[in-house]
Amino acid sequence: MTHQEISHHRLVSQKLYKTTPSSPQEIVHHMGAMQAQDYAMAKWAIGSRCDANEIEIEEAVNTAKIIRTHILRPTWHFVSSEDIYWMLDVSGPQVQKMTISSARQYGYDIKKLEQTNSKIEKLLAGNNHLTREEIMRELDIKKSSSQDFLGAAIMMHAELGGLVCNGKMKGKQITYALLEERVKRPKNKLTKEEGLAKLAKRYFESHSPATLLDFSWWSGFSPTICALTINAIKLQLSFTEIENKTYYYVNQTFIDNNLNKHIHFLPAFDEILISYKTREASILLEHQSKAFTNNGIFKPIILEDGKVIGTWKRTIKKDHAKIETQFFNETESNKKAILFEGIKAFENYLGTKIIIE
Repeated sequence: MTHQEISHHRLVSQKLYKTTPSSPQEIVHHMGAMQAQDYAMAKWAIGSRCDANEIEIEEAVNTAKIIRTHILRPTWHFVSSEDIYWMLDVSGPQVQKMTISSARQYGYDIKKLEQTNSKIEKLLAGNNHLTREEIMRELDIKKSSSQDFLGAAIMMHAELGGLVCNGKMKGKQITYALLEERVKRPKNKLTKEEGLAKLAKRYFESHSPATLLDFSWWSGFSPTICALTINAIKLQLSFTEIENKTYYYVNQTFIDNNLNKHIHFLPAFDEILISYKTREASILLEHQSKAFTNNGIFKPIILEDGKVIGTWKRTIKKDHAKIETQFFNETESNKKAILFEGIKAFENYLGTKIIIE
């Protein structure tokens, strides 16, 4: 298997090559967890993998079919409602160590965090959906730059403990709600080993081919734990060696010669790049600094034949969306016209006219 073949297989495993219709919830369930700190772009990460428009995806989030919360690494993710509890059981305690450490800098030890959780539970009980600012005001935590970090640590700790998750949007404002009022808690729990095995299998089903270090980066667990977990499910995986790296994958029999004719305008922080420790299969080394920074800021990307060939940004206007592109190499006008066909999916998703500049 070559890097080109890896990039093609990832298009299939990540559902960017659409073979069957999928709902937004099915996409998120398949992917396991999708990074979602940029809410507007994260919705397009789902939309680019199915035929749902932005309104339909927003509805799936508002009705808790899709949960937006902190899980895995300490950042926002989309998770399917049917996966939220077992995934929190697996990763929550690990990430909470970071939130506890952050809160301690502001005088909040674990005891005070748990007392704060009790107050938050009372505030949100009865399907009362509140913004973080509203919750902090009730907790008498003043709004300031330093207290903002404390507020983030408090809410993240509550999310990772399974107390709260996203509520319904208030206009453009994100709210919090009690998780158990949105999603019923299952009767049975997985052991940590069972949860890790399920997480690994889900990752390689939706992101393969990928390495042990890719899975470690995505999941937030150490390479040692990930090696043990991969070993536990090795009979369900295939593998190949490329340049002294072992790539694991779930058998994919779907190969289509038209795969390289597909163009994708993908959002910032899309799983096609961010879910791997190294990204040489999808983007040349000399172009990587143009698509993402060392401190973890990822730009929206243009994908051709499984390779990143440029970046783009969108500006939403009253009656249209403006798209600006920047290609890594000089691109002829007739070639651009072909590439811009790929933006039609985003136009359908937004339900508004797109102007390319």
